[in-house]
Amino acid sequence: MMKFRNLIVAAAATLVLVPAVQAEHVTIIAVNDTHSQIDPASDNKGGALRRRAIYDKVRSENKYTMTLHAGDAVQGNVYFSLYGGVVEYAALDSLGYDAVIWGNHEMDNGIDSTYHYYKNVKAQMLSANYDFSDTKMAGIVKPYMIKTFGDKRVAVMGINVQPAGLVSDKNFKGLRYLPSIDVADATAKYLKEVQKVDYVVMLSHIGYVSDAPGEPNDCDIVRASHYIDLVIGGHSHSTVKPGTPEATVLNADGKPITVGQNGKWGKIVSTYDLDLETGAVVYKQIAVDKTWDEAAKKYVAMDEWLKPYRHGVDSLMTLPVGESARAMKNSEAALQNWTCDASLEIMRNMSGIKKIDCCIMNKGGIRIDMPAGVVSEGVIGSMFPFDNRYVVLEMTGQDLLDALKVMAGRGGDAVSKEIYATFNDKGEILSAKVSGKKIDPKKTYVVATIDYLANGGDYMDSFKTAKRLWVDDDKYGIHVLQYVKDLKAAGKKIDAPDTWRMVKK
Repeated sequence: MMKFRNLIVAAAATLVLVPAVQAEHVTIIAVNDTHSQIDPASDNKGGALRRRAIYDKVRSENKYTMTLHAGDAVQGNVYFSLYGGVVEYAALDSLGYDAVIWGNHEMDNGIDSTYHYYKNVKAQMLSANYDFSDTKMAGIVKPYMIKTFGDKRVAVMGINVQPAGLVSDKNFKGLRYLPSIDVADATAKYLKEVQKVDYVVMLSHIGYVSDAPGEPNDCDIVRASHYIDLVIGGHSHSTVKPGTPEATVLNADGKPITVGQNGKWGKIVSTYDLDLETGAVVYKQIAVDKTWDEAAKKYVAMDEWLKPYRHGVDSLMTLPVGESARAMKNSEAALQNWTCDASLEIMRNMSGIKKIDCCIMNKGGIRIDMPAGVVSEGVIGSMFPFDNRYVVLEMTGQDLLDALKVMAGRGGDAVSKEIYATFNDKGEILSAKVSGKKIDPKKTYVVATIDYLANGGDYMDSFKTAKRLWVDDDKYGIHVLQYVKDLKAAGKKIDAPDTWRMVKK
């Protein structure tokens, strides 16, 4: 017995411990809705050079990586207004994206315009539920891409928002939309069962929350899915924080799926560490701030390439045209009120139609905040960058009420001082008045707006049948700029009351 014990001890003394083999991981770097924010924003957050520094650091620290953009790389400031996308689309390759999803603002100047720039981009454009067969983008946009990491295969598929009611009809002519909730899991199933991929990532531009009632969002798609393993989203500008209940949604089998999104303007970069053995995801966010400036200094060539474009932008951003009495956020009442009141005054003067009852604009068209003090031409250009025209419509009170109901469904929208409406949690109009009088469904009203809404944009279908009394030829931002200059010449400041005119009761 003693001899046997000695043999065991001797064997133990010569035992070699073999470390456990660690599972491979892939780190997915992601951003969304950068909206032409090439330079840091007014709060000194964001910036393409800083994002590049973050991307390269993450890439250097991880064996396997992918870099993804969840749509709307363009539109939102003077870079796009001046240069039409040449800077933003070229920067996609400078920053080294593997794939980019088609955002709705990629269509702001029409599909042909995007094709002109995007045909030279190396990053793969993805969309599984947009059929581009009858457009110039045919063959450029793919439904998915597959990457191999070690012995594992990871697929990334693109899922896009319904463009009808969101994008002007002329700007997506030829594109056929396929319902996102039907396509998403069916494509994921095909990727798993036919292409034999191990994991499916949904790169989404439909929003963490829905644009309109009945339109699915990221969470809806996950709940209906059996095959999607991770969702990286955009469009709604939601900041979905890691570690919160909002960042995990149960799929159709009760499995927790990570759903992430990074706000807007590229102020946050997310990383998703995917364990290729277990499928577990660790979701983190990185602030794009001045702490990355030192690391960004090494990108001399990119900085030199940007200089002439930046000079054009800076020349407008530093050209004073007016003065604001106070800071006003685009998400708050004062700036929305000012936009509508100013637009109504402009249209009354330009159209010659003095009896215009009210003005309705879209808060989504006000892209940045109004600063306090000096206001530059670049600020106004960035605030109202869209290629929309002023329009004066004649419509029935019922159509006006139907429009207000749509606006109430998204929590209210921008209206002039003549309108006061209340609504409930269901988006139902409780009361609605114009100039203090209850809106009469049978009466005729004259409404000032923009052609985007007049064409049914933002789901304003009741505007589509209205009679057009006057349509302007120029972008409405040009007229707002002149209005601000005229205020300055008259010794007046930009200001408006900060009380809501559409109120939830």
